[in-house]
Amino acid sequence: MSAHKVFPPEQFTITVFPAIDLRRGRCVRLVRGDPNAETVYGDDPVAAAERWVAEGAEWLHVVNLDGAFGEDSPNPRAVQAIVRAVPVPVQFGGGLRTLADVERTLEWGVARVVLGTVAVTNPELVREAVERFGPERIVVAVDARDQQVVTHGWQSEAPLDIFTLAEQVKQLGVQRLLYTDVTRDGTLSGPNIARTGELAHRSGLRVIASGGVRSLDDILQVRWLAGYGVEGVVVGQALYKGLVSLAEALRTVKAEPGE
Repeated sequence: MSAHKVFPPEQFTITVFPAIDLRRGRCVRLVRGDPNAETVYGDDPVAAAERWVAEGAEWLHVVNLDGAFGEDSPNPRAVQAIVRAVPVPVQFGGGLRTLADVERTLEWGVARVVLGTVAVTNPELVREAVERFGPERIVVAVDARDQQVVTHGWQSEAPLDIFTLAEQVKQLGVQRLLYTDVTRDGTLSGPNIARTGELAHRSGLRVIASGGVRSLDDILQVRWLAGYGVEGVVVGQALYKGLVSLAEALRTVKAEPGE
């Protein structure tokens, strides 16, 4: 892939997405996607959603971990309740494997769906989803250890790297990626800033960073990549542990450079 466009200075801002990860109807965080390394942060996903919106969230990022692991779950009811309860758009993923899954989720009122495993195993479905629902409503999750793509709730490795996957889905009409370095997710070790910027620059696609955010400085570093097409950052563990204030994070990303 060759380098592509650099975005103009007025786009040097990013969206902060508070993460709500659902496991058996509860709000949890996992470490590196390990279902055996779970911390429960609450039994009421709607309350979590309302909290982040009250603190200024303009988007929410909701994940059905049970779906990602291929398990039956009460989480769909929780997602529908969140969508009904809050006035901000919801980005949702986890276990969406068919076009019917995508359609049903969008009918709940979800603004965007995130497709991960099927982008590798059934790319034609991604093409159909983009054509049917539009590129603004479809995000492809690029989940990786180093550069190696992983699927099925991060439990399996795919035979391709992040740049190859990005190029493949770009040809399907995808315009936006959610990039997670799974070795950092839930670890508070800092996001993979270099790889995030490289993925955006080389692909020419919009990229949302995810995994490892621990501080306002991490969020600021992601913001510095906005000129390459990085448009957002998902924050989970740092918010739930109180290491980052959402209100302060939002002020940070909206401040003029140098403020």
